[in-house]
Amino acid sequence: MTSVWESLTVDAHDPPRLARWWAEALGYQVVTEKPDEVEIRQSPQRLPGIVFVPVTEGKETRNRLHLDLRPDDREAEVERLVDMGARHVDVGHAGVDWTVLADPEGNEFCVLRQRD
Repeated sequence: MTSVWESLTVDAHDPPRLARWWAEALGYQVVTEKPDEVEIRQSPQRLPGIVFVPVTEGKETRNRLHLDLRPDDREAEVERLVDMGARHVDVGHAGVDWTVLADPEGNEFCVLRQRD
């Protein structure tokens, strides 16, 4: 027996706002919006989705799970994401071949270099 990856769940202070930010960042769309969850996907039928749920507590430490993005042009993508509200963060990875950013609520993610 195996499982199908349905979704990744992200705790958020403002789920609709963060869901829309990630939808724009990834070229996804909002497929469900309820008071207790907002889900985005590439298309309504395509899994996995990312589900944003409300929490009251703040983020206190580095994420133990994060997304890696691989754009065609890392520098241009980093600039676009920062213009959208992401910020550069230092998680102690000096001299690596990726850029670490955080979304508007502080969730870290990596922007990798282009594939060779």
